[in-house]
Amino acid sequence: MTFAFLFVLAFIVSGGIVYRLMSLDLADRLDESIRETYSVVAATYGANDLDDLIATVDSHSKISTKKEQLYSLTGSNGKHLAGYFIATALPEGFSIVSTQTLEITSDARYRAYSGLVGGNNLTIVFSLPETEELETIVLMSFGWGTLIVRGLAVIGGALLASRVQRRLDGIAATMVDVSHGRLSARIPLTGNGDDIDVVSGQGNAALDRLSALVDGMKQVSTNIAHNLKTPLNRLQMILGTAIPKAEQGQAVTE
Repeated sequence: MTFAFLFVLAFIVSGGIVYRLMSLDLADRLDESIRETYSVVAATYGANDLDDLIATVDSHSKISTKKEQLYSLTGSNGKHLAGYFIATALPEGFSIVSTQTLEITSDARYRAYSGLVGGNNLTIVFSLPETEELETIVLMSFGWGTLIVRGLAVIGGALLASRVQRRLDGIAATMVDVSHGRLSARIPLTGNGDDIDVVSGQGNAALDRLSALVDGMKQVSTNIAHNLKTPLNRLQMILGTAIPKAEQGQAVTE
């Protein structure tokens, strides 16, 4: 579970960073698109000649039938000259515009860019649903990815824990065998050289030394028993002769 938690946490953190960077990039791309459209429309303005600019704003407004792009041209006196709506109280540069300001019924949000063209206020507004829809798709994909990664992490962690547990069980079984006197038992090694293998190898080396010491003690005991065999046999023969004499009242001598 710890392995799965850390794995999923790392995935969520990295995914959050990627999502944030992607959102910022999409916002920058949208702003750049709005700015370029504004420059194209503003370029149609001639010195003291609003006709071309008014015609351009009106034509762009008619093309955008789905209200994805809205345009507004307001005179210096606040008079509406062209476009779908009247842009009032909007700051120069970028801003977020509500649907109430645009006088439309929609749940969408809009990004606006306003500036002065020959003393007249030109405002271009782009809807954000496409960007938000893409972000939603990314979030859903990220959510499903998180679920999949969590499942894989739990399965991977369980397999890893099971593998380690089997090796620990092997160590425990070897210790039980040794405690019951089977000194030839050794801890099984996988040969991959990991920490458990290193500890297991050291444990086997200790068991080898223990087995050698026990064998040495057995050899010493065997030698002592062999050296005591002749004197004990002689003592048994002497006692076997002395006991009958003592029972008959005879003197017992060596």
